[in-house]
Amino acid sequence: MKDSRILSSFQELAHAAGARPIDEMPEHMRVRVQVFDTCQVGTVLRAVLFVQAIVAVAALFGAQTFLVWVTQMAIYTGAALPAVLAWLLTVCGLKRQLGLLPIPGQWGAAIGFGALSGLYGCALLVWMGLAAPSPWLASAASGALVSGVLVAALMWRSKARGPAGTTARLAELQARIRPHFLFNTLNSAIALVREEPAKAENLLEDLSELFRHALADPKEAVPLWQELELAEHYLAIEQVRFGDRLRVEWSVDDSASKAKLPPLILQPLVENAVKHGVEPSASGAVVRISTQRRGSVVVIKVTNTVPAGSGKPGNGLALDNVRQRLTLLHDVQGRFQSALVNGVFQVRLEIPV
Repeated sequence: MKDSRILSSFQELAHAAGARPIDEMPEHMRVRVQVFDTCQVGTVLRAVLFVQAIVAVAALFGAQTFLVWVTQMAIYTGAALPAVLAWLLTVCGLKRQLGLLPIPGQWGAAIGFGALSGLYGCALLVWMGLAAPSPWLASAASGALVSGVLVAALMWRSKARGPAGTTARLAELQARIRPHFLFNTLNSAIALVREEPAKAENLLEDLSELFRHALADPKEAVPLWQELELAEHYLAIEQVRFGDRLRVEWSVDDSASKAKLPPLILQPLVENAVKHGVEPSASGAVVRISTQRRGSVVVIKVTNTVPAGSGKPGNGLALDNVRQRLTLLHDVQGRFQSALVNGVFQVRLEIPV
């Protein structure tokens, strides 16, 4: 970790001066976005379970006994499972091309692929001699309907990221301009102006960078190294305020630096460590930030010591926000854990590379 330059990206507020809502922009200026993504493990798992549930219910029609129901479900699964996997793989493989289409075009393409997948499943049954007469039209309609439902669910999930990101932006900007944080930083700079002007200048540059990044372009995800730089930048300001009371330890794995995180997800964890570990303790606390790559997973830990009998615990809103945003970006591949053990509070994140 070197100097205090911040390379983190802070999302722009929706109503920043001079900004135009995206729906008011000319068509040629709008950025094409993909409203659904079937490449994530969690998406594949949910889609398969959803289709299997439909198969199980469909097999109940005409099933007089449990054995007949199981047999019918096995036959339907032999067609439905390959069909849904074919749809998921096709849409995932054409993700870039589909992302270039307008939203209605993406819907049409996905539903069209669903109809073709339904025909593929029907063809398997016909080939095995399990479908007589051949329900071609019903299979195509079923595939189109199921794919439409899946796209709607994935689109809803994509839109759900917006409010969570906006909440994080507003909370972070509020944290940056909290009166006591701002006044403490300015007072620290004033106290340093005469005795250590270079240090005062660095402190004001740190503060300036925090405000500048509050108006950066919005991004869905940023690399881990950017989040670490932002955390280091914030801790540099707090170090001036708390002095020896704030002891920071870093353990950074360079091979993990390109892992993707929601922007400003590490910052509230570091602020929590300072607020609940350093602030209430006369002797201060140790804040440890570590990253480690383990195969295809990156483990991030933020740890701080907690003084005995230090006031009441926080409401956990920051931790809940981090958990929700991590789930929205990485689904079941992202994990969030927090625990207080023997006077040490640790937050642990696991994200895919």
